[in-house]
Amino acid sequence: MSDTFDYIIVGSGINSLCCAALLAKKGNTVCLLERESEFGGCIRSAELTLPGFRHDMLSGFHPLFVTSPSYAILAEDLAHHGLIYENSHKATATIGSSGNAAILSQSREENVQSFNRIHAGDGDRYQQAMLEMEVDAELTFSLLGNEPRRWGTVWAIIKALKSMGWQGLLRFFGEAMGSSRDWLTTYFRSDVLHALLAPWVLHTGLGPDANFSGPMNRLIAFSLESAGMPVVKGGSDKLVEALVATIRQYGGTLWTDADVTEVLVERGAATGVVIQHLQQNVSGASVACPYSELHANKAVICNVTPDQLYLSLLSPKWVPQGVREAAQNFQFGRACMQIHLALDAPPQWILPELADVAMVHVCDGLAAVSRAVNQAENGLLPEEATIVVGQPSALDNSRAPEGKAVLWLQLQELPRVIQGDAAKSIDVPEDGSWSEEVREAYADRIVDRLGHYIGNLSEVMLARTVLSPADLEAANRNLVGGDPYSGHCGIQQFFFWRPLKQTKNHHTTVKNLYHIGASTHPGPGLGGNSGYMVAQLLG
Repeated sequence: MSDTFDYIIVGSGINSLCCAALLAKKGNTVCLLERESEFGGCIRSAELTLPGFRHDMLSGFHPLFVTSPSYAILAEDLAHHGLIYENSHKATATIGSSGNAAILSQSREENVQSFNRIHAGDGDRYQQAMLEMEVDAELTFSLLGNEPRRWGTVWAIIKALKSMGWQGLLRFFGEAMGSSRDWLTTYFRSDVLHALLAPWVLHTGLGPDANFSGPMNRLIAFSLESAGMPVVKGGSDKLVEALVATIRQYGGTLWTDADVTEVLVERGAATGVVIQHLQQNVSGASVACPYSELHANKAVICNVTPDQLYLSLLSPKWVPQGVREAAQNFQFGRACMQIHLALDAPPQWILPELADVAMVHVCDGLAAVSRAVNQAENGLLPEEATIVVGQPSALDNSRAPEGKAVLWLQLQELPRVIQGDAAKSIDVPEDGSWSEEVREAYADRIVDRLGHYIGNLSEVMLARTVLSPADLEAANRNLVGGDPYSGHCGIQQFFFWRPLKQTKNHHTTVKNLYHIGASTHPGPGLGGNSGYMVAQLLG
């Protein structure tokens, strides 16, 4: 057993796994280290409620991964190791207290016709928006798919300038500063379509009034129409298993229970890591590693938050004061809650056409999303949060026993520290913490409200498991305060300025030390793109 590798990767989220698989496939020796007892970061599946009911504990849907460059390279390997995706023609829908609903499918023609029926002209305007997205797609995906401060990005902008002209390019960047409210109210007259699309900015860590949320809304609609909302057959952890098997297939080494406490640096270059409690999982057995240090011939790659990297893993000697202060001031976003339900029968929505939709948002429109975000950002438990209802067992019948179902609920408009309750019905601890009592009381509010839309919910619910923001952080230290996106995603902390204004791309203050993960460009999402970028750079 060697203690030296070409690359050492700290953390085992999607970016780490993609990076390790790509580097190993190119013939490099790779070691991946995970401090928890299982690989995957935010990709975990388990029987959280009852035996036979498989729940995706955190993330659950993979449109960004199936369209990613990593998947394009690794798809054959992953399929060989058992990865199968299931999908639904109906990607997403919304329903609100009016009882009106809208569905976005994978058919442009169906969407145009459906939206025109909801409000005359809205389907035509949707078509116009998607055609504009197609024109802007190359530049958009170049900016998100390349490191910002590299010639590839410069050439992408120059190419766009030649095709769009100055006016077109200025239009592109001007509209990129717009909010979801700007985009939705410009293009669509129907409140129902606002309710269909506005909640999707929550999945980017933004709110509908934030700069840059408008183009993200348009991009997500385009992506959902193109890729749908695929889930992994058997549970998202099957993706992790396939990636781990691929890494091992190409000679990689992976260890869980590996708490990296320090990045070793010699003469300004990273040379390895200091570890504690290292064990290796080989053929189902846990084998302890005899080393307290591991060494890297080429590079160390860390999938952590900036404060972990610059305030904990690196000696102050290698962190300039400006970078240290920036890491201390790195901003985290709103918190998240997950609610997992085991049902004795499939949910009976008040509108039957929602039964096979991958993800439904229970939402009363643009104003409701804005109000809940505002309440959360002011420290309040929202009175009526947007309820994200994932229906994995509608796509994959292996998630629950025959005739039964699971629901995956997510709430993305919550405060990390609670100052009060907007509804004035839940007592909040003086220290603002997410106590078990607050967690369950807020889950009661959500499930009771959901029961207005799923008629049989109360009678078929067998069990539930709730994960508060505190529970999420305990499961993954990168989810600070329950922020599922490992850092605020406002424009001031995005693109050129993610993770820090004082650092460049995925480089750090130390040679041969690279920084990946949701805290870095291009931000959160299950695409594995920061891992891909660094793997391509190091090759």
